[in-house]
Amino acid sequence: MKPKAKPKAKEKPNAGKSRSKLLHQYYKYTGFYSFVWKSVLKALPYIIILVAAVFVFNHFFSINNILVRMTETLPIWGVLGVFFVSETLLGLVPPEIFIAWAAKMDMPWLFLSFLGFISYFGGLISYWIGIAITKIPVVHNYLEVKMAKQLKNSKKWGGFLIVVGALLPLPFSISCMAAGIIEYPFKGVILFGSLRLLRFAIYGLILFQVF
Repeated sequence: MKPKAKPKAKEKPNAGKSRSKLLHQYYKYTGFYSFVWKSVLKALPYIIILVAAVFVFNHFFSINNILVRMTETLPIWGVLGVFFVSETLLGLVPPEIFIAWAAKMDMPWLFLSFLGFISYFGGLISYWIGIAITKIPVVHNYLEVKMAKQLKNSKKWGGFLIVVGALLPLPFSISCMAAGIIEYPFKGVILFGSLRLLRFAIYGLILFQVF
């Protein structure tokens, strides 16, 4: 009698797929793309209003000139203090203005390092501000009742949120504050937020060649 052939092992459904395809499949199945799209649509009206307000203000009062004059007239500790407040509360002042200021100093890389760490720690403080916001009864009830599903999804992608805020030209403070609101683990904020230092190093390499 011929020996029975061994049954073929079942191939895994994801066998042979690249890491990027598997990641895309995971994001698709978990609803990441639809979540991001809906979040962007909800935030779009506020972004448009903010940009319009900044545009109108800049039309009558040059924001760039105000910031440049500030860096020229304030003492070193004053400029660093303003930057710390900005990076802790919403981070709406472009850090490039301060990097350009650092470029004019006698030790530009030293002051760039100060700015990078100030921005990083400002983001960490923003995280705890976000945590504090969730302690407000009205906000807490709203998040627990009406935003429970969105918060559950957001916690999955909190690291992505921090990385985007750290590396891209978006307010890092807002990303960290949002991470606090969704109660993303603080260890993750410390780890992913450290990429903020990389962004300052890259910007320094670029802007220091110009100024």
